[in-house]
Amino acid sequence: MSQSMLAVASVPVEHRPDRVGVLVVHDEEVVQCGWRLVLSQQPWIARCLTASSTASAVLLASRYKPVVAIVDLDLGHEQAAATTAALTAARPGLRVLLMAGRASIAPKAAQYMGVTGVARKTLPAAELADAVLTVASGQRLFAAPAPQGGGALSAREAQVLTLMADGGTNREIAARLHLAEETVKQHAAAIYRKLKVRNRTEAAQRGRQLGLTLAVT
Repeated sequence: MSQSMLAVASVPVEHRPDRVGVLVVHDEEVVQCGWRLVLSQQPWIARCLTASSTASAVLLASRYKPVVAIVDLDLGHEQAAATTAALTAARPGLRVLLMAGRASIAPKAAQYMGVTGVARKTLPAAELADAVLTVASGQRLFAAPAPQGGGALSAREAQVLTLMADGGTNREIAARLHLAEETVKQHAAAIYRKLKVRNRTEAAQRGRQLGLTLAVT
């Protein structure tokens, strides 16, 4: 797994969508097929469209009005920025998730570009799908440096940490993220281990120090 952590910040309040249309913009057919395979297994996916160019992506975004567009950062920062601008102009409100592989981008630069989140290509398939659902649900998702000696938080663990720092109980966090309370407890235990802390208070403090927790509305 990539040595990165994910920080979550809220955007205008929205509920978890029942069905999500996704547009994958990538010039390699094998990558398009991979995304279709991953997303087709998710019950919340309405359709997964693919486009090999910005021009074709704009046409699909205008016609089918997807909720999320997945754009490859390895195309280059300028190309990714141009694709993002064209897509959001054609489909106002579209959330763009950048996929970072060889290339990387600072969270502030990504936000300035107008994207909703950044995730690493090296994440497991389930966590990639989780990242798509996160931005579709109205949250921002950005990579942040991992602490020295610590493991990498998954997107879901970062969400739990953020809500934990905001004072949420396990039951409240479970309801917010549509999880079982026992699953939240398991995520919390993983967070304590990776951040090398003993309890939720220390986890929240450590998260703030690392810039991994932001206010959730």
